Amino acid sequence: MSALELATALGHEEVVLVRDEEAGLHAVIAIHDTTLGPAAGGTRMQPYANLEAAMVDALRLSRAMTAKAVMADVGRGGGKAVILGDPRRDKSRALLQAYARAVERLDGRFHTGPDVGIDARDVAVLARHTKHVSHTAEGAKVTVADLTAIGVLEAVRTVARRLGSELHGLRVAVQGLGQVGLRLARLLADEGARLTVTDVDEGRADRAASELGAEQVAPQAIYDVSAEVFSPNALGGVLNDATLPRLRVRAICGAANEQLEEPRHGDRLHEAGILYAPDYVVNAGGLLSLLFELGEIDEEGIVRRVKGIGVRVDDLFARAEQEAAPPFRVADRVVEERLAEARARRRAR
Repeated sequence: MSALELATALGHEEVVLVRDEEAGLHAVIAIHDTTLGPAAGGTRMQPYANLEAAMVDALRLSRAMTAKAVMADVGRGGGKAVILGDPRRDKSRALLQAYARAVERLDGRFHTGPDVGIDARDVAVLARHTKHVSHTAEGAKVTVADLTAIGVLEAVRTVARRLGSELHGLRVAVQGLGQVGLRLARLLADEGARLTVTDVDEGRADRAASELGAEQVAPQAIYDVSAEVFSPNALGGVLNDATLPRLRVRAICGAANEQLEEPRHGDRLHEAGILYAPDYVVNAGGLLSLLFELGEIDEEGIVRRVKGIGVRVDDLFARAEQEAAPPFRVADRVVEERLAEARARRRAR
């Protein structure tokens, strides 16, 4: 399916291609759905094989942001932006400024923040050219990554209880030790979980294993680890035809976006008796942080709200049990039901 066909199939409202040759900027801004409010979603910068691949990534991620916003009840829509290029080599002040001007031209339809390849320093540059960008204020006790990790921890706690266990002594295979994955691993270790960790950056994995007293395996070996929970916290598409037959776990719960390469892989997990916590429900702490960044809720309140993700996951599992359906299918239905109700209310006004 081409990117244009995918945009039609997913129901995107707007897809903006941004080019500024002088600044070296090639980007895609995908606005999926603004039924519940302006689109919100991070901006990532990474190499892509071509523009088509970048568009597909933006389309899939923005649709997931809509679902995340609905399930987290934040009164926002879903959007996502990707900048083509290697952030270590291609990122420049001119590129960031040109991108910020593109965001500003959308006049508030899209609000963004950091993602893979874009950090707080970049956001500071963007903020000089658009008011539609935010990040956790300097000096705050919690960051976006902290809140995301807290939400995933509570989801893992719920999963553990569904398995008849607690976090203490729970065996968790953690894939990815970046900003969120490392924080999550620390939180799990503090709760007494037994960890196996991996990262494509061997040095990062070495340091985490040493700090946390965790077993360390090579990146590809993580799929063969025997554990109660597999926690993907890197890039998406890791649950696929190649990896599913290798899994030796009872549940999957992590922060990575778009973990299922295709929906049928979620069905296969369900058939295999592996409990899958839908990623866009589990990792909503990052989106919820927007309420804190914009001053709509204080620090204590946002932490309390994020911890409620565990309850949301439990409610979802309960409905999935009642319907004898995979939790991710039930979550997708909930999203469509709530959007349909909101659209009906809007038409009735």
